[in-house]
Amino acid sequence: MKRGALDYLEKPLRSPDELRRLVRRALALNTASPEPAPPPTSENPGMCGAMVARDQRMVHILGLLQRVAPTPATVLLLGESGVGKEVIARCLHAHSRRSSMPFTAVNCAALSPTLIESELFGHERGAFTGATDRHSGVFERAAGGTLFLDEIGELDAALQSKLLRVLQERVLDRVGGGQSVPVDVRIIAATNQDLQRNVQQGRFRADLYFRLSTFPIEIPPLRERPADIDALAELFLGRAARQFEKLSLRLSDDARYALRAHPWPGNVRELENAIERAAILADESILPEHFPFAGAHSAPLGAAAGTLNMRDLERRAIEEALQRHEGNRTHAARELGISLRTLQYRLKEYGLA
Repeated sequence: MKRGALDYLEKPLRSPDELRRLVRRALALNTASPEPAPPPTSENPGMCGAMVARDQRMVHILGLLQRVAPTPATVLLLGESGVGKEVIARCLHAHSRRSSMPFTAVNCAALSPTLIESELFGHERGAFTGATDRHSGVFERAAGGTLFLDEIGELDAALQSKLLRVLQERVLDRVGGGQSVPVDVRIIAATNQDLQRNVQQGRFRADLYFRLSTFPIEIPPLRERPADIDALAELFLGRAARQFEKLSLRLSDDARYALRAHPWPGNVRELENAIERAAILADESILPEHFPFAGAHSAPLGAAAGTLNMRDLERRAIEEALQRHEGNRTHAARELGISLRTLQYRLKEYGLA
């Protein structure tokens, strides 16, 4: 896999559906574009230029998005809340052949059990009390475009069955309707749950999982890609500075250290909110005390709470970056957002050379 294999199969073959999923994924990649654009790098992120990526895993993910966006393949986005799954879904739509058509997002967890079937598939007049007119669901309203189903793991068994039929047959049945309605929509689904475990526990249909995961993409949490923190912070600061008309705002060095030390349980969404709050409070230079987590006693980088100063944090960040990249100093420096020369100086300074 590290040297470029698309995927692999374990023997004995567990399921024909697994094989079908892998074949669909391979076909989607091979038919995406006869002349694919060059793969993105940390300096040239490729098709999703609005997305910032310095971490090598995120750069690889941008390359996958670039390949799958022009295809009709169903994409399953996996990752914790706040990692940016909807941003990625919108990026896929914007660079698809359906970009001129609607992008419709539905949070499956936010709809009540009594309304979600009607909201997804629509209903006929008289289907239930209060149904005075025919109602088109989001599948019909998104016709020709992209439908983003967020928190797909929250669907109950009955709706999972109906969704599977839509994906397989490309038709739907409105609530109370007796005639199938054709559907033309690309599906992008997302969840913060472990769907494979849910399948094993009988809480999610295996056949629906295989149908949704034609092209799965797992987004790592922000705490596992520290190289992206500085870049994202600068992106959000630029937006906030324009919004609040504080164009001279900048991040102090101490603020950058504080951002790297924070564990970011809310991921990219939390970082954006923290920068916006700091931009409101600061005059010209953003300081650690401007962040909402200022003074919080956490244990960054695995250390005991309250025992690390800034030099300790920097040393531990360097040690962990080198561990992740198996001693490769060039890759570690890129992740840390510093030059190779600076890294070599720090290694000597901290006795790590």
